[in-house]
Amino acid sequence: MAARTKSTKDRPSYRCTECGWQTAKWLGRCPECQAWGTVEEYGAPAVRTTAPGRVTSSALPIGQIDGRQATARTTGVPELDRVLGGGLVPGAVVLLAGEPGVGKSTLLLDVAAKSASDEHRTLYVTGEESASQVRLRADRIGALDDHLYLAAETDLSAVLGHLDAVKPSLLILDSVQTVASPEIDGAPGGMAQVREVAGALIRASKERGMSTLLVGHVTKDGAIAGPRLLEHLVDVVLHFEGDRHARLRLVRGVKNRYGATDEVGCFELHDEGITGLADPSGLFLTRRDEPVPGTCLTVTLEGRRPLVAEVQALTVDSQIPSPRRTTSGLETSRVSMMLAVLEQRGRISALGKRDIYSATVGGVKLSEPAADLAVALALASAASDTPLPKNLVAIGEVGLAGEVRRVTGVQRRLAEAHRLGFTHALVPGDPGKIPTGMKVLEVADIGDALRVLPRSRRREAPREAEDRR
Repeated sequence: MAARTKSTKDRPSYRCTECGWQTAKWLGRCPECQAWGTVEEYGAPAVRTTAPGRVTSSALPIGQIDGRQATARTTGVPELDRVLGGGLVPGAVVLLAGEPGVGKSTLLLDVAAKSASDEHRTLYVTGEESASQVRLRADRIGALDDHLYLAAETDLSAVLGHLDAVKPSLLILDSVQTVASPEIDGAPGGMAQVREVAGALIRASKERGMSTLLVGHVTKDGAIAGPRLLEHLVDVVLHFEGDRHARLRLVRGVKNRYGATDEVGCFELHDEGITGLADPSGLFLTRRDEPVPGTCLTVTLEGRRPLVAEVQALTVDSQIPSPRRTTSGLETSRVSMMLAVLEQRGRISALGKRDIYSATVGGVKLSEPAADLAVALALASAASDTPLPKNLVAIGEVGLAGEVRRVTGVQRRLAEAHRLGFTHALVPGDPGKIPTGMKVLEVADIGDALRVLPRSRRREAPREAEDRR
């Protein structure tokens, strides 16, 4: 009886200030006296406060904090170090997310073997495969080391037990959605389980000064699966991108507390494993002795890294009333915009009734506006069946009025093109410092840019016949 009275007392209730009528929930109008706005809350439980507790370490002036303990240690993979900002910081927690089959496990197994040493042990915990399956992959890619420890666990308490036994400097968990805590209800991969597992591993990393790499799943929309809180808790969030039909893989930084977020690491996935590409521009180019109509080169920026890429276009007579518009590696909306600009501002009328196919080489995706000029020139070259001059790159954003606008990083783009042997470039006005020995033509609009395209007699003959009529 006493317990029931206490529970009733602690439960908030509502009372009418006019007639004293009581109820368990709020109402806008009192049913007893029919008065409006007189029902108010009373008897709410008292607000609890947390008493001050014992501190774990005394607060010090920031100048007396030893920053050497947070010095980054290399992973053994230079391209990954580039994205991380120099390497893995002790106590840092990194979340690597990507689509299935993109190469996350292969990359991290290579990192686990290369970062293991006498002074720094590595613990690789897999929750998706057996230990023997991971060993087979390690044999294939050559990721074997005596200081690399492997365990197959899906229980959080067992993972923490391995940390006490191995005492690693680097923990790799593949993946965070497959590990569950027995103290939390719910299946592995649920919001409560992911939050608990990530929180426990983050606490262990900070207390031990141990770097942690967590593999995360993604949804069908490409977002990281699980609660958004997971991305806020970790120190670094990386996205592993790439087309499964192409060799190129990109590691892109989304969040980084220890470095910049505009760096991109390039990798090549092959049968023997995955290797970093310090100079990936070769994957995006097709080496030819003579120029081919419908091709144009540009320099794109992936983060702060300039990459020379090739845009290809093909136009053929359409056999259907509505001509096809197919793109690969390019945004369909921007290609359609360039077609409209060429027809209206460039006076090229042969594109409206033809099937048009445009693509990039090597699986690279060009989404920045700086590739507009190269796309427009490739389409114009394909329409006139006339190749562009050899060793030419085009950089610039094209507006609806036909003007060529400036883009960021023109000097870095030109320096990369000059390093790879390109001698001519089309750029917007005021490009800045030009590399020695490179000829740069400043263009103000699409008409100026189309003047570099030689005239084709085969395409002009029908127009001359029409004019005579």
